Amino acid sequence: MNLLIKSAVIIDSKSEYHQQKCDILIQNGIISKIASTIKNKTDAKEIALDNLHISNGWFDTSVSFGEPGFEERETLKNGLITAAKSGFTAVAINPNTNPKTDNNAAVEFLINKASNSPLDIYPIGNLTKNAQGNELAELYDMQNSGAIAFGDYNSSISNANLLKVALQYAQNFNGLVISFPQDNSIALDGLVHEGENSTKLGLKGIPSLAEELQIVRDLFLLEYTGGKLHIPTISTAKSVKLIKEAKKKGLKVTCSVSVHHLTITDDALHNFNGNYKVTPPLRTKKDIKALIKGVQDGTIDIITSDHNPIDIEHKKVEFNNAKNGTIGLESLFGILNKAIDLEILIQCITDNPRTVFGLDKSIIKEGEKASITLFNPKASSIFTEKNIISTSKNSAFINKELEGEVYGIYAQGKLILF
Repeated sequence: MNLLIKSAVIIDSKSEYHQQKCDILIQNGIISKIASTIKNKTDAKEIALDNLHISNGWFDTSVSFGEPGFEERETLKNGLITAAKSGFTAVAINPNTNPKTDNNAAVEFLINKASNSPLDIYPIGNLTKNAQGNELAELYDMQNSGAIAFGDYNSSISNANLLKVALQYAQNFNGLVISFPQDNSIALDGLVHEGENSTKLGLKGIPSLAEELQIVRDLFLLEYTGGKLHIPTISTAKSVKLIKEAKKKGLKVTCSVSVHHLTITDDALHNFNGNYKVTPPLRTKKDIKALIKGVQDGTIDIITSDHNPIDIEHKKVEFNNAKNGTIGLESLFGILNKAIDLEILIQCITDNPRTVFGLDKSIIKEGEKASITLFNPKASSIFTEKNIISTSKNSAFINKELEGEVYGIYAQGKLILF
C-alpha cells in the first residue's frame, strides 16, 4: 500500500524533521519523500486527520495476552489488534502463560502464531523453569529462538545465588535478566500498600520496604557479577533513588514504571474496586511525584502499560480474592499525555525501550522503513468500557479523562486505524 500522510507534525528527536509539519509519502513500506507539501502523483491513499502527529512506532515492554492457556482472558490475535489500535507497533509478551514460556518451543509458538500481524512481537522467556524460582530455564536456546530477555513475570527470585548465576551466565550471550522487585518474606500475603489507607480499610499491607530491600540485594549482586539487569515496574520513591545511585556508579541497570503507578494512588482503594488491585500495589502521592521526576531526569528508562487482562470471574469478586492486574494498552497515551511532557513520553515508549532490550531504533527520514504511530495529542475524552478492545475489561482507568487520541499505526506495509 502506498500512503500519503498530509500535514503531520513529526515527533522524533533524531530526525531533521522533528517538530515540523510535513507531508510524508510511503511507497512499498519505505518513506520515499518528506516535504512541506507533496502532490499525490501515485494514486496513494491519503491520510488527513485533525491535528495529526506521528512518531516512530510505540513499543510496550510488559504485555500479557493469556494465550496459551488463558484464552478466556485474551487471545494473541485480539491482543495484537488491541495493541495496534492503541498505537503500538511492537510488544514484549510476558511469560505468564500456561504452559510457561520457559523453552525455545514456547518462544517459537508465540512468534509463529503472530507471524501475520503487522506488529513486531518479542517474547520474554521465563528466567526459571516453570517460573518456580528453583532452576534456570533454557536461556540461551530461548534467545536463539527470539526471546529478548528473561524474567518470571511479577514473581521475584528469592534465591540470591540463583540470580547471581543467571547474571553471570547471561553475559556469555549478552542476555538481559529481569528481576521483579519484591521480597516475599516482607510482602507475605499483603494486598495493598502498607500505610494510612490499608489501616483505615482493614487490608493487609505490603510495605515499600519489600520492593526496596529486593532492589538493594539485586544491585549488590549486579555490582558483584557484572552483566545487565532490568528492574520492571518500580513503584516507590526510594526505588528511584537507589537506581539513580546505581547508574551513577556505572552499573548496567535499567528500570520501568507502569502508567497506573504514575497516575493513581492508593486513595482509589476506598471503594474496594478490584481493578485497583495490582502488583506492585498502588502507592502514595509522594511516590508518584518521585516516579514522574525519575521519568523526567532519565533515571526511569521505560513507561509500560503493564497490560494484564483478567477475566470477570477472577476480577469482579471480593477484593481479597480478586486477581491482581489491570489492562492499560487502550488508555496509556491519553492518561500519560496529561502527566508527562509529550517528547519525554514518546522517548520512553520508542527509543528507550529499544535501547534497553538491544533492538534497532528507527528514524523518520527518507529511505527508512516506515513503522509509525499516528495520534492527536490535544483531543479530550472520557475513557469508558466502550473504548476497551480487550476481551477482559479490568481497567483501572474507566471514567478517567484522557488528553490525546490514538488514530492508529502503519507498520509492515499495513495501515490500521482505530
